[in-house]
Amino acid sequence: MSDDSAPASAPKSAASPDSGTAPCAGPHNGAPKRRHLAGEDPAKRAQILKGAQKVFMETGFERAAMGEICRAAGVSKGTLYVYFENKEDLFVALVETTRDAFFQGMDAKLCCAGDTETKLRAYGMSLGTLMCTPEVLRAQRIVIGTTERMPDLARRFYDTGARQIQDGLERFLRACCAAGEFEIEDPRLAAYQFIELCSAGLWRRRLFGKDSAPADPETVRKVVDQAVRMMLLTYRR
Repeated sequence: MSDDSAPASAPKSAASPDSGTAPCAGPHNGAPKRRHLAGEDPAKRAQILKGAQKVFMETGFERAAMGEICRAAGVSKGTLYVYFENKEDLFVALVETTRDAFFQGMDAKLCCAGDTETKLRAYGMSLGTLMCTPEVLRAQRIVIGTTERMPDLARRFYDTGARQIQDGLERFLRACCAAGEFEIEDPRLAAYQFIELCSAGLWRRRLFGKDSAPADPETVRKVVDQAVRMMLLTYRR
């Protein structure tokens, strides 16, 4: 049996030493307290994903071995296979969890206090900073590296990450147009342009390793200020 193949004795429904199924007494009144069924404990799942993230980030998808992931996560191989069927299943879960952590809350930046210029600047600062963090860059490199092997995963990463960000900004720009503040012929294109402007000269240089250090806040602010200025000069009535 190879290191990455699931053992036949560990079906999805089987209990593992790391995840019990029997009720246990409550700490105070002795009342039964339901324990998580095998494969249902969110803390154990998060523990496995944390170990997998470390291994995938260090070695990439192709070279990562399930045994190595078990060691990094501190779980048995039987427990790992209760939660994830194979390496691909684990990788998909990790990418989706990481993506959600990266991009959640971006729309809220467009609802903060202040005028449209203030909101665009807050949005741009968050996006420009986020895109240059080592965690985001490593995740993007790993997804790009698996595009030929797992094209659906790359599309899902885009559709539920970058595309959702673009959709949220497009809705904001359409609302600005409806309020008579902006005049934009193609709000979707304008949203895409602003997103690109907020990481201009920052993101790609780091994605391809030209610059290794995260962008400092003052540099990001300079780029975002120019992006906001260009948006206002181009589209504000």
